[in-house]
Amino acid sequence: MVGGVTMERLVEVIAKALVDQPEEVKVCSEEDDRAIILKLRVDKEDMGKVIGKQGRIAKAMRTVVNAAGANTKKRVIVDIDHEEEAS
Repeated sequence: MVGGVTMERLVEVIAKALVDQPEEVKVCSEEDDRAIILKLRVDKEDMGKVIGKQGRIAKAMRTVVNAAGANTKKRVIVDIDHEEEAS
């Protein structure tokens, strides 16, 4: 938790500001001894907006999250994926 806001919520707020379909943004986390893994799922159409040209937006998001989680003494990993369509 960072200043009353969880890292999941931080990633969610950033991602929702970038995408066209914010209702499709979902963030869940897994934690082990050495790392916190934040799984960000967005609509397939919004993947480019979250990743950005040459991965710049994704890199910036990871930088912000790592800075926010610096006091946890664990590595913070942001894993970006898209929602699979139900068939």
